[in-house]
Amino acid sequence: MSNTDSFVEEVNEEVRRDRLYALLRRYGWIAVLAILVIVGGAAFSEYRKAQERAQAEALGDAMLAALGVNDTVERAQALAAVTADTPTAAAVLGLMTAAEYTDAGDTATAIEKLDALAVNSDIPSIYQQLARFKSITLQGADTPVADRRQALEAMAQPGNPLRLLASEQMALIDIETGDSEAAITRYQTILVDAEVSSDLQQRALQVIVALGGEPELSGVSGLDGDGGAVQSN
Repeated sequence: MSNTDSFVEEVNEEVRRDRLYALLRRYGWIAVLAILVIVGGAAFSEYRKAQERAQAEALGDAMLAALGVNDTVERAQALAAVTADTPTAAAVLGLMTAAEYTDAGDTATAIEKLDALAVNSDIPSIYQQLARFKSITLQGADTPVADRRQALEAMAQPGNPLRLLASEQMALIDIETGDSEAAITRYQTILVDAEVSSDLQQRALQVIVALGGEPELSGVSGLDGDGGAVQSN
């Protein structure tokens, strides 16, 4: 390389360096700001996670302390006094509180707690549905059959996670009103449903037999031809 070429190369290098320094002086603050944002965001995220973890631990401790109370009524009252910071935690706490009031024999308060959850749009839908279902089962004969049936029919629709349990409750209403044939038909439908649990399946079999019906086991998984059928007397 000639001296001229070397000189030109050095000049170009100096020009590029000067441009780089000029760009850094002009826009360097953006890079610094970006770094600060990234670092600050990470720190804030960790702070929030730590806060959420602390809140969850505090809620868990409060619930365990309430559940540790020996007297049933006092235990229900202790749970009712606990507060939750998130909708999901509030839903779980509400369901537990209602269960304790039920055990304590205070069905009216339990239903009140469940009905409040059922209309609370802030909590996940599954908890609303579960609260509504439990409320209906607790109300029993105190609520007119037509009202209970209407509420259960809404929950027995395809896609509802509680549809089979709602169908079972509707079958129990059929028995309550003396319509055994309707109850047997409803239980048979439950029996052959692809999503039925083993416990519900056994309950359906037992009630059909108890009502004098003959369970149709053809196509019922685990029960047809395997010696698992319930025999009627």
